[in-house]
Amino acid sequence: MGGVLIWTAPDHFGEMLIFYRDILSLPLRGERDGFANFAWDNFKLTLGVHHEISGVNHDPLRIMVNFLVTDIQISYKKLCDRNVYFMRKPEKESWGGWVTTFADPDGNTLQLLQLSD
Repeated sequence: MGGVLIWTAPDHFGEMLIFYRDILSLPLRGERDGFANFAWDNFKLTLGVHHEISGVNHDPLRIMVNFLVTDIQISYKKLCDRNVYFMRKPEKESWGGWVTTFADPDGNTLQLLQLSD
């Protein structure tokens, strides 16, 4: 898989851009009117304006974007310091990895994922 495209309403694009660029600190690969493309290692995440979308996501559990991290506790603390609200604090899973869950400004569900200790 090459990446994920998250559509947002025209009036939400600025807030979404700030969240992914400034709060999550994703490296910005490119930006043009209504589009921003980020890199996360070899994974690409794109934000785009779609004129048929309005408001926040009313079904936020339909898809989850997982961001692999090497130290979930450090990443969790950094995002908490940036006022990101977590629905689920970091927890160790039965398969040995760690997961924590939060949302972007449109209500899309995101997770930090650490594969092992």
